[in-house]
Amino acid sequence: MSIWTRIGDIVSRISGTALSNALEMVRTLFAGDPELRRRVAFSVAMIALSAKMAKADGIVTQNEIRAFRQIFLVPENEARNVARLYDIAKQDIAGYETYAERLAAMCGSGYPNCAMLEDILDGLFHIAKADGMVHEREVAFLRRISEIFEISPDHFESILARHADVGEADPYKVLGVGRDQSFEEIRKHYRLLVRENHPDRAIARGLPEEFVAIASNRVAALNTAYETIERGQRRR
Repeated sequence: MSIWTRIGDIVSRISGTALSNALEMVRTLFAGDPELRRRVAFSVAMIALSAKMAKADGIVTQNEIRAFRQIFLVPENEARNVARLYDIAKQDIAGYETYAERLAAMCGSGYPNCAMLEDILDGLFHIAKADGMVHEREVAFLRRISEIFEISPDHFESILARHADVGEADPYKVLGVGRDQSFEEIRKHYRLLVRENHPDRAIARGLPEEFVAIASNRVAALNTAYETIERGQRRR
């Protein structure tokens, strides 16, 4: 049974517009299967928060819809359930903070280091930048979510750099390193980031295979940043 069928079960149990109950349903329905719970929770969160983010700048563009579909490879027979969840979520922006808090709590007491939360933030950025820029209200929305997820301000700036500055990202910000660090220190840090963010690790920690493109894009951004710094070192 696919995660989309599971999401259909959640949608069928939502009464009216009580989206806030969705994550509690995920927690209780799949309590005996932590891996499945993470996969369904991630998917529900991405759908709901994507919808609420679209409401943040007041405009849902066709490019954003296409980006949404790039990371949501939904079977045709399950598309209606996903659309219903999205429609319920996008009715207003209210409640997204409580929703994000409940999502973070699913990671347990150590959630500031929960990789799933960064996966969610990356997915939201992927959709937000689809029209060529990330609107300032979308940045504010995503920054607030990062605060709830207890992602440090410096780490958020690294995530923002690899998404918001399309084509001209500061490579040092993307890698989260200082310009005063030695190239050897930068290389060690880069290699650590690549290991930690490899798509295989994303699958191992419960990221649905449908969303591995998020991890692949993250590694591509890290590679580009490192290569830019390396070229600069060679020119010196």
